[in-house]
Amino acid sequence: MEATLTKDISIALSSQPFRVDVIMKGNVVTSVNSRGLMNFEHVRAKNWVPSVASWPKQLTCWAMSAVGLYDASKLESRDSMCADVYPYRPNIKAQKLEDKDENGEQQDGEPVDEVKEDDDDDLPGMWEETFKSHHDSKPNGPTSIGMDFSFPGYQYVYGIPEHADTMALKTTVNTDPYRLYNLDVFEYELDNPMALYGSVPYMIAHNTAQTIGLFWLNAAETWIDISSNTADKSMFGRVLEFVKGDSEVPQVDTHWFSESGIIDVFFLLGPSSDEVFSQYASLTGNPSLPPLFGIAYHQCRWNYNDEQDVKNVDMNFDEHDIPYDVIWLDIEHTDGKRYMTWDKNKFPNSIEMLDHIAAKGRKMVTIVDPHTKRDSGYKLYQQGKDNDYFVKNKDSNEYEGWCWPGSSSYLDFTRSEVREWWGNMLSPSEYEGTTMDLFTWNDMNEPSVFNGPEVTMHKDAIHGGGWEHRDVHNIFGLYVHKATADGQIKRSDGKERPFVLSRAFFAGSQRYGAIWTGDNMAEWSHLKASIPMLLSISLAGIPFIGADVGGFFRNPDSELLTRWYQAGAYQPFFRAHAHLDSKRREPWLLPANNMAAIRKVIRERYALLPYWYTLFYRAHKTGIPVMRPMWVEFPSDEKTFDMEDQYMIGDALLVKPVTTAGTTHQTTYLPGEDVWYDLATYNKLKGPSSHTATAALDQIPVYQRGGTIIPRKERVRRSSSLTLDDPYTLTVALDNQGLARGNLFIDDGHSFDYQAGNMLYRNFNFLNNVLQSRTIDYNVKFTTRSWLERVVIVGLKTKPNAVELSGTLIDYQKLDFTYTPQSQSLVIRKPGVNMGEDWKITLS
Repeated sequence: MEATLTKDISIALSSQPFRVDVIMKGNVVTSVNSRGLMNFEHVRAKNWVPSVASWPKQLTCWAMSAVGLYDASKLESRDSMCADVYPYRPNIKAQKLEDKDENGEQQDGEPVDEVKEDDDDDLPGMWEETFKSHHDSKPNGPTSIGMDFSFPGYQYVYGIPEHADTMALKTTVNTDPYRLYNLDVFEYELDNPMALYGSVPYMIAHNTAQTIGLFWLNAAETWIDISSNTADKSMFGRVLEFVKGDSEVPQVDTHWFSESGIIDVFFLLGPSSDEVFSQYASLTGNPSLPPLFGIAYHQCRWNYNDEQDVKNVDMNFDEHDIPYDVIWLDIEHTDGKRYMTWDKNKFPNSIEMLDHIAAKGRKMVTIVDPHTKRDSGYKLYQQGKDNDYFVKNKDSNEYEGWCWPGSSSYLDFTRSEVREWWGNMLSPSEYEGTTMDLFTWNDMNEPSVFNGPEVTMHKDAIHGGGWEHRDVHNIFGLYVHKATADGQIKRSDGKERPFVLSRAFFAGSQRYGAIWTGDNMAEWSHLKASIPMLLSISLAGIPFIGADVGGFFRNPDSELLTRWYQAGAYQPFFRAHAHLDSKRREPWLLPANNMAAIRKVIRERYALLPYWYTLFYRAHKTGIPVMRPMWVEFPSDEKTFDMEDQYMIGDALLVKPVTTAGTTHQTTYLPGEDVWYDLATYNKLKGPSSHTATAALDQIPVYQRGGTIIPRKERVRRSSSLTLDDPYTLTVALDNQGLARGNLFIDDGHSFDYQAGNMLYRNFNFLNNVLQSRTIDYNVKFTTRSWLERVVIVGLKTKPNAVELSGTLIDYQKLDFTYTPQSQSLVIRKPGVNMGEDWKITLS
C-alpha cells in the first residue's frame, strides 16, 4: 500500500512482513524494519499469560501510561479504566495458567487461548540482574523494544549525543553500540561509544541532496548499532570497486533498542538542514532565549573559598582589565552539602557579597544538586519527607543513596507537584541569603548515586505513577533542569529569564537553559574532542552548549590553557572551571604573554556579543543552531561532511581553534565559491581553498564569510550589562557580487518583555553601494540609546567619492571616511544614527 503525503513525499507500507519506506521525489530515504529486527517484549508477571481478548485493552492502558509521563492528568483516567488489567494497578494479582478450570476458562469466567507457559520464565536475567554487587529486580520481566532503520543514499549520520567521539557517527560492527544512559562518568574515555551525562535519541542523516532526521522517543536505556556498506567495506573491496569502475549506492543501517517503553518514532523530512532543525524544535520545543549575561564569560572553580576569595577574584578581573559576567560557587559554599544553604563561617554576609558584584553588572551562580542530605534538621529534607516527595525503592520505602552529603534521598522530579515545590524553594524568601542576582547550576542530576549501579539510581526504584526508574532514567535530569528554570521564572513573577546550567540532558532540554560536556581533563586531546562533542549536541537541538575551559581535572600548562580560552570564546557557553585539587589558574596567574592573549580573546567575545545574541534569538525562534558543522552552511560540499576541527558560528564566522601543542601555523579549509576575510586583518581569500596562516599564541584563525554583516560593540566594559547603551560597529564583508546582509536583535537583555514586542529586530543589506537598515517587524516598540559609531566595509574594490547618510527621520549629511586600497577596506566614522531608526548610507 502506498500513500501520498505531499507532492514530493509518499509512504509505502507492507504488512507481511511489516515494513515502511519513506519516499521523497521517487527515492527511498528511510526504510523501517527492512532487516526485520522489530522486537516488542510485553509487560508481564512471572508465569502470567494474558488472554488474547484482553490485548487491545492492555495496549490502550500501556499507551495511557506512556502519555502520563508528559501529562499526569491522564493517569487518573488510566487508573479508573484499567483497574482490572495487570500490571497497571499494583493490587491486581497476575492470572496464572494453573487458575484455569477444566473448560479452559479462568475461574472468574474470562476465556483464555491455549497458550503454553513460556519456557523462558526461568532463564537467567529474566526477572532479576546483578551488576557487580548491585541487584536489580525486574517485576515486569524483560520489556525491551527494538526497530531497525536504514538510510539508502546516505553515507553520514550524526547526533545521538552524548559521546566523546567523532561528529560523524562511526560503524559499530566491531565495537559496542552507541549507548544512551545518563551517567556520572569519572575521567571519561575519548573515541568511545560509552554513555556519558546526557542522552538525546535523535539522529540526522545528510547527503548532497537533502537532510533528514529520526527521533526515537524513549527515556529508558537505549543502544544504537550502526553499519555502513561503505565504512564497513574492506580496503580490498574498495580497491576492486575502483578498478571495476562501479560503486554501490551508500547506505547506513541502524538498529535501535531500548530496555523498556514503546516504539514511538518521528521522521523529520526537511529537506534542508534548517527545515529539519525547525521541525525538531516544533516537536520537542524551541530553545529558550538566554539572558545576555548567560552568553558572556563565566569564572568558576571548585571552590572559591569564602567571601574574601570571591572579592579578590572579582577585583583582579578589574585590575587586569578583563571583563567577566558571572562568578560561580561549587559545593563547598554550603552548610555541609545542604543545598540552598550557606556556610556561615565562610559566607556570613552573602547578600552583601551578591550586592557587591551586582553593582558592577555581574551575577553569581551557586550549585544546587538534586540529592538531599538525610537530616531532619534540614528544611529541604524535612519538607520533602513530610510531603512524601522522595523516590521510593522497590519495597516502597524512601530510596537511600550516597552522594556528596553522605546519606541522601532523591526528590522525585518526575512529579509536577515536586517540581513546583522545588521552584518555590528557590525564592529569596525560602533560599535565605540570596537575591535576584543569584542563579543556579544543577550538577549530578543523571542522577549520581555514588553507591549505586554504575554510580546511578537502581532501575527498580519507583517514581510517581508507579513508574520504575528504568523507564524514566534519561529524562530525570531534564525534569530537574525544568523545575529549577521554572522556579527562577516564578520568583520574578514571570518577568525575568532564567539561567540554569545542567549536566544531564534529554530531548527538550533546550527549553530550560545551558548544558556542558561534564568533567573533562586538562589535556590537548580533550580540547580537540570538545569540538565534535559540542557539534553533535548542537545538531541534536541544544544550542546553549560549552566545555569547561582548561579542563576540569589536572593542571593545564599555560599554552594549553591559552588555546582553550581561544576555543571557548568562540563556543556558545563560555565558562572556565577547575577541580578542587588543581592549581589556581585565573588568567592573571599565568605569564604575561599568556594573560594578554586570554584578555584579548575574552574582549573579542564581548565585542561580538551583539552577533552571538542575535544568533541565540534566531535559534530561539527557529531551532537553527548557533554553533554549526561546516556541512550545514555548505550542504553540497562533501569535503565538509566529516569535518570536525573547524565550524561555523552562525552563517558568517568560520573558526578553526588550535588544538595541538606548539602550533605556529594553522591550515583552514575555506569552502564555497565566494570570498572569505581574515577577521583580524581583513585579508581577502578565495574559496574553495585551503589557507595556511600564522597562529601565534595570541591568534585564533577566524574568518568572516563574504556576503555577511556582523554587528559589534568595541567599547571595553567590566560586564555585558554595562554595554547596553554602547554604540555599534558594523563589519560589512562583500561577496563577489558586492553584496552583503545581516541582522541585529536588541532588547533589554534580561526580561521576557521582548515577547510583547519590546525589542528591535533589524535587517542590514548592502546592495548597489547602498547600506540600508530596516526593521524586520513593524509591530515592535522598543527604544534604544545605542547609535552607529562606525562602519567597516571590506572587499570594496574602488574608493568612493563621497559617503552620504539619509533616512525618513534623518537630515541628509556627508560622512567622514578612510579608504585603504591594499585591504580594499572603507571605514566610515560616526554616522551617529540611532540603531532603532531606518536609514541609508550611500557610496557615490
